[in-house]
Parts: sequence; C-alpha cells; structure tokens
Amino acid sequence: MSIVVTGATGHLGRLVVEGLLEKVPADQITAVVRDTAKAADFADRGVRLHEADYNRPETLAGAFAAGDKVLLISGSEVGQRGPQHQAVVDAAKEAGVALLAYTSILGGPAADYTLADEHRVTEKAITDSGLPYTLLRNGWYNENYTENLAPVLEHGAVVGAAGEGRVASASRADYAAAAVAVLTGEGHEGKAYELSGDTAWSFAEYAEVVAGQTGKEIVYGAVPAAEYQTILTGAGVPEPLAAILSDVETAIERGRLAATPGDLSRLIGRPTTPIADSVAAALKG
Repeated sequence: MSIVVTGATGHLGRLVVEGLLEKVPADQITAVVRDTAKAADFADRGVRLHEADYNRPETLAGAFAAGDKVLLISGSEVGQRGPQHQAVVDAAKEAGVALLAYTSILGGPAADYTLADEHRVTEKAITDSGLPYTLLRNGWYNENYTENLAPVLEHGAVVGAAGEGRVASASRADYAAAAVAVLTGEGHEGKAYELSGDTAWSFAEYAEVVAGQTGKEIVYGAVPAAEYQTILTGAGVPEPLAAILSDVETAIERGRLAATPGDLSRLIGRPTTPIADSVAAALKG
C-alpha cells in the first residue's frame, strides 16, 4: 500500500508530502510530479516518484495500484481542470485504489461562482466512479493575501470588490495537515469536509492587521467588481483570470467564503492559523 500525492511539487503538495513523512515511512509515499528534478529532495529521502502530466493521461499508467490511498490535488490551469482531473479519476478507478481524496472548494455543489465550476464537475466524476472517496472542500488560503503584500504596502491600501464580505481563511499548512489526517487515518470514506478557518474576517479588518504590524497607514479601498477587474488586468493578470477573480470577490460579498463549520480544526486537532499570524510570517520573509 502506498499513499500517492499528485501535484506533489506544488505549494500544497510539498506541504502534504512533508506532513506524510512525519507519519509514515518514506517508501510508502509516492509523489506524482511533472518534473522529477523538482522532487529530487523527496527522492533523496526515500519517497518514490512517478512522472506524469494531467494533460497526458497515458503518463498516469502505473501511478496507482490497488489498495493505494490517493490525493488528487486540483490542477492550477483554470479552464482545463475538468479533463485533467477526469484522467486521474479514470486511472485511479482502473487501478482499484482504496481511497481517492480530492481538494475541492468550500461549498461544493452549492458554490455558485465560476471558480467552483470545475470542482463541481470533478466531484461528480469522483462520486460517479464508484471509488471510496473523501472530498476536502478547501476554503481560501491566508497566503492568497499575504503572498501579495507588496502592492498593499506600496499603495497603502487593500483593494477589493468584496464590500463588507468576510473570509474564513486558514493557512496552506492547515489544509495540508487536513489532507495528511485523512490519508493516514481511518473512517473518512464517503465524507465531504467543509474546510475553512475558525474565524471570518473582513477586508477592513485585514487592512487594520497589516497596518498594525507594519506601522503604515493601510486602508481598505472597496471598488465595484468591473473596476477591480480592470485593476487586475492593468497589473498584468490575464483577462480570463481577472474575470474569475473579480467573480470571487462578489461571491465573498455574498458570504460564500465566510462559513466556519469547524471541520478543519477538528481534522487537524488544533485551531486554524489566524490571518494575523500569516501576515507576520510574510513580513518576516
């Protein structure tokens, strides 16, 4: 039996593999990666590597075996993820894996914004496959904001189109720990976990946190969604992605990323990481 992690050299995947190495022997872990050179450090520690690409289904042959627990980390190529994920589901079904866990999105089928579309399609593919599954419906990462502090500090403003909406975010490491708990634990089959931070914050509050930690005057500049999209494209974000991110802002305004059901903290056995802690870590570099 092996625990197989796809997308293992991505930001989340690396944290999952590191967490698994603390729980199980390295030779029980398989990292599925597009470039084995980027996973050389894992191989040096005894992790097995399988080179594969979501866009080339044939490369997934042999990645999984009967009895494996598999984590499908959602791809980063928005607009292409439906067929990419289907290829992984098909390969997992062909192999007869013991569990297929998937990093979906908070709300699952109820998430009514564009970024959720491919996640809904993937969830259906997984449930239709007949495989034992666990849906890890990840909310927003603290790092979605704290990794982009430079323009906030430069302009003295957090700009967004979420109005007074709130975000129950948690750190990427928190979500990775939840995946590790599912992959190394028992009794998670058929479950859908709504994963989010313990506390939802507003963007005005976020601006206050950044101001308090930097000593700079930081305000929240709320703008209409169309203007926010224009700002993003002006900053070099491709038009399709800017439209999706603007749509997310309106979803936040509608409360779609504010839920705090507590599933994440229960899975990891501790409180989730506050946004203020992630701001502090980002500022330290």
